[in-house]
Amino acid sequence: MGRIMSSPLRVGIYLRVSTADQQTDLQSREIMAYVHARGWTNHVVYEDKATGTHSGRPAFQSMLKDVKSRRIDVVICWKLDRFSRSLRDLVITLQEFSESGTAFVSIRDQVDLTTSSGRLMLHLIGAFAEFEASLIRERVRAGLSAAKARGQRLGRPKMRNDRCIRNLRDQGLSYTEIGKKLGISKGAVCRALATSKTPLKA
Repeated sequence: MGRIMSSPLRVGIYLRVSTADQQTDLQSREIMAYVHARGWTNHVVYEDKATGTHSGRPAFQSMLKDVKSRRIDVVICWKLDRFSRSLRDLVITLQEFSESGTAFVSIRDQVDLTTSSGRLMLHLIGAFAEFEASLIRERVRAGLSAAKARGQRLGRPKMRNDRCIRNLRDQGLSYTEIGKKLGISKGAVCRALATSKTPLKA
């Protein structure tokens, strides 16, 4: 954490490198130059040394907590890939910022949500994230359709004991009762009994 100084605008500076032996000096220099140029002197630094895919980044979580508590007016990072794990995560985080009245700046990516053009950029980022999600859904559906066309069984295979089903049926249980007892569907019971009309091997 950095030292918070007095000024109306409260600025959170987020720095991240992937490993403990890397340094955030370059990020810090460029961000501090930007902050001083804007005349922002009240700031606190959040620094993580962890991969971007690590969901438990402590400084990042501390920053989010301060944002939700409305202790920060604007968050600044060096690049988006230093800040967020994916486009979808970025959009979710920025939506949380917006709900808390916190602006966002990414220096290298020239994203500045303190301006009207920057807020327009947020809508574009959200649109791209939704487009990315729709492409993933389409690929999943296409993959499932192709597998089905090849005759591949989809989903988790169900365990079915045909002998047990037949024994329960011989005891007078209904198809529904057998299904509930064995945790399978009524259709599975019907199929098992249909295929077990021939004598089962011992």
